[in-house]
Amino acid sequence: MADQELYQVMGGRVNDPRGHDFKDPESIHVVGVFRSYDDAVEAWRGQAQRTVDDAEMKYVIVHLHKLFEPDVEV
Repeated sequence: MADQELYQVMGGRVNDPRGHDFKDPESIHVVGVFRSYDDAVEAWRGQAQRTVDDAEMKYVIVHLHKLFEPDVEV
């Protein structure tokens, strides 16, 4: 198991709201990095609610700790 779990919340305009293909990766809005999944969900929810009327905007939670140790299951 990873020593520290970290979650990043980020978002931007996507080509298709069902996917994760960002139109302009250089303009992705990084909300922040969080120590707990619950804190990341709270930040994600806040951003998603602000942009709910814009179908091209999508915010996601990235499990950074899985990138550090991709072979380890958490």
